[in-house]
Amino acid sequence: MSMNTYLKGRLRNTALLRSQGLMPLYEAVVNAIQAIADTDDPEAGQIRIEIIRTPQQPLLEDARQRRGAPPQEPIVSFRIVDNGIGFDERNMSSFETLDSDYKAKLGCRGVGRLLWLKAFEAVNVQSTFCSVDGAMRQRRFAFTPAQGVTAHEVSAAPPGARPSTAIELAGFDKPYREASPKTAATIAQNIFEHCLWYFVREGGAPAISVADGEELIDLHEVYAAYMLSSSTKERIKLKGHEFELTHLRLKAGADRQHFMAWCAAGRVVEKEPIGGKISGLHGRIKDPSGDFHYACYITSPYLDGHVRPERIGFDIENISDDLFSDAELGTEEIREAVVACASQHLRDHLDTNAKASRDRVERFVSERAPRYRPILGRIEPARLSVDPDISDRDLDLLLHRHLADLEGSLLAEGHEMMNFGSTESPADYQARLQRYLEKVDDIKKSDLANYVFHRKIVLDILEKAIGVGADGRYAREELIHDLIMPMRKTSDEVFSDGSNLWLIDERLAFHNFLASDRPLSSLPITGSTEAKEPDLCALNVFDEPLLVNDSQKLPLGSIVVVEIKRPMRNDAAAGEDKDPIEQALGYLDRIREGGVKTARGRPIPGSDTIPGFCYVIADLTATVRHRCKMHSLRETSDKQGYFGFNDNFKAYIEVISFDRLLNAARERNRAFFDKLGLPTE
Repeated sequence: MSMNTYLKGRLRNTALLRSQGLMPLYEAVVNAIQAIADTDDPEAGQIRIEIIRTPQQPLLEDARQRRGAPPQEPIVSFRIVDNGIGFDERNMSSFETLDSDYKAKLGCRGVGRLLWLKAFEAVNVQSTFCSVDGAMRQRRFAFTPAQGVTAHEVSAAPPGARPSTAIELAGFDKPYREASPKTAATIAQNIFEHCLWYFVREGGAPAISVADGEELIDLHEVYAAYMLSSSTKERIKLKGHEFELTHLRLKAGADRQHFMAWCAAGRVVEKEPIGGKISGLHGRIKDPSGDFHYACYITSPYLDGHVRPERIGFDIENISDDLFSDAELGTEEIREAVVACASQHLRDHLDTNAKASRDRVERFVSERAPRYRPILGRIEPARLSVDPDISDRDLDLLLHRHLADLEGSLLAEGHEMMNFGSTESPADYQARLQRYLEKVDDIKKSDLANYVFHRKIVLDILEKAIGVGADGRYAREELIHDLIMPMRKTSDEVFSDGSNLWLIDERLAFHNFLASDRPLSSLPITGSTEAKEPDLCALNVFDEPLLVNDSQKLPLGSIVVVEIKRPMRNDAAAGEDKDPIEQALGYLDRIREGGVKTARGRPIPGSDTIPGFCYVIADLTATVRHRCKMHSLRETSDKQGYFGFNDNFKAYIEVISFDRLLNAARERNRAFFDKLGLPTE
């Protein structure tokens, strides 16, 4: 019983993504390669691919004034000319028969020509061939979605004619055209990559060129620019099926990556990046003969037999542990075998890359992100295999994702720890609990390391801020002020880790209320109506005694006032407007006179006698030293500060130079920095 074929229906059921608009061109080029292979002298084969664009329009005035190369006109057609055997009787019969098995041994499915009509309005063919009677003949026909093969003419060829074929893919459909490459160089590169297997096979590929107006690109020159060395072939057998792997070293390029190419019928069907599948395979591989990217082309009769008709994928199950896993061959099994062979092929380079990768992670964690140190041992080595040239930003993001994964699994395990399994012995549960607590401990160590590293960064910034700038001037006090506590903010507006009060005194981190550069009248703790603005004002309130000595409780709280001056400022003089010590004492006095309250507005008994602490952060210039002596302050042993107690104001006063502030903070944190391996000098 014969069956009719409805071409429009077949086209409707043929898949071709818009991003695959050049696939019909690839099909035509591969057909031309196969036609040349069928000749008596395939080494003399030649293929010319012509890009046909819309006629160039006259330049408008504004277009003449544009800089750079003029815009290229849209591509409307491609013309592929070859000197293969041509459309002889057998080839023509096969062309007119959908799903023909004429080239089944090559993996062809007899439906490639359908792709032509998915992206193009029509196909025009002119071919010279040797007929079965030995005479040279010419064949012309058109191929359209509406009528199939039409205008079919066969006539005698001109004297001296040689076999050849010219195929015009006419009327490039707009959606496919817009999604496809536009330049001849990119199109030539894509054709070459799709047909690369033919270039590296035994016997090589025929001469192939791409013409775009006066521009002519030789694909063998593309091959020379693309390949670093000759290919290496390897055969493997999986469950009785043979596979040939072609290992290639491609010259390194910014837009290239390591990949495996699944091939069928001499065409690339799928390209799959493998950079993350092989430990140590990242970025370009360094080699004395030149840096390169790795590619592996996979060919097999098994793949030929399982490729989809449109050659855009394979009908191979991803078999794992089901009933047929022992007999059937799945994609994952093929992939694992290829990855293993690729790893062996690149083993020398991978060992070098793996070491560079480990060194990169180790250096980053040691110098930039010690918070990840406690969790490195809990991350699989393969997941820590990174490109040695990875940026700090990308590496930080990668490690943070691993940390987040660990925290997520920790949370899930925490819920499971509440369940004592019915078949679980106490010893088993204790072992499981111990493993969980060890992981918790590592996560907490990571948090602590992050906190300590933050302090190291703050100290480095402070050191730079107090030095002279490129303009020969010192930073304004606002910069240092913001580093210690953001200006014009209160502790209600800034998280505890948003300020760095520990630079002055670790105890300032435990405050009830703190304000920065805010008028006294705006602070709920003061009760003052003054508009004066202390740099920092803090109130400490203790519900319970902080220390106990001879059963005597400490006062309920304290007021801390901090004044920060510009580095190397040398204009201190008598009077509250010029003397930073008088300024701090003046603020303290005004706060006490207003009646100190808690942050919730509750009065504190004896607010006029609450202990006061005044800190002045300033370089010890001549005028600052003079004011310290006038206030009867004592010089510190390192000559970098002054301190003393003012009986009249009931206040402890400390004047701290920026160098002393920096050095003291470093000394207090040195043990932590040393523990993390952070440099302190």
